[in-house]
Amino acid sequence: MTTDQPLTPLADGVWIARAPVRFLGLRMTSTMTVLRLADGSLLVHSPVPLTPERRAAVEALGPVAHLYAPNTFHHLRIGEWLAAFPSARLHAPAALARKRRDLKIDRAHGAGPEPAFSGVIDELHVDGFRLDETVLLHRPSSTLVVADLVHNVGRPTHLWTVFYTRAMGFYDRVAVSAVIRRTAFSDRAAARRSVDRILALPFDRIVLGHGTPLVEGAREALAAAYRWLR
Repeated sequence: MTTDQPLTPLADGVWIARAPVRFLGLRMTSTMTVLRLADGSLLVHSPVPLTPERRAAVEALGPVAHLYAPNTFHHLRIGEWLAAFPSARLHAPAALARKRRDLKIDRAHGAGPEPAFSGVIDELHVDGFRLDETVLLHRPSSTLVVADLVHNVGRPTHLWTVFYTRAMGFYDRVAVSAVIRRTAFSDRAAARRSVDRILALPFDRIVLGHGTPLVEGAREALAAAYRWLR
């Protein structure tokens, strides 16, 4: 799979696009997920850059009705998607309003159920996680969509990225970065309960914010990545 493409089908009603991203000098990828809702409209989760090709590919699937910022870090491209699709509802952590005063959040995570998601998308907040992340389950396809809860970056070739991912324990393995393990969990007991609830969801695959989706052994891989929390 290329690291920058307009859109690729992953499962029935699920499409992804991966684009290069750089932070802390690292060269990785970020993943956007498009989910089809019951009325045929679309939810765009953690948008990546809105290229003309990507916009055309998404619009060919149906109307963009919802934009979803899953945590307080995966929001950088939301503004350009809102400008392109001004009628879309923005769902985001309430805390994001302090970081992005330019955005109008239509519905904060946890503010109550979204009628358009009923029977199709379940939302589950990861308690005790400073990134304030909410994961999604797309029920029709049994697909779990996460942002920074876990990574699967494989074997990067950029030297600093290789060094960092090896040092942080997520080179060529499904895992959580050591820096996230050490600093991002304010309440480990609450986080453990949330992870247990996620593992009890009916999913067969996982789309991750950074790295290759897991299409086999997804539940086992997530459980193993959080064994340290038990």
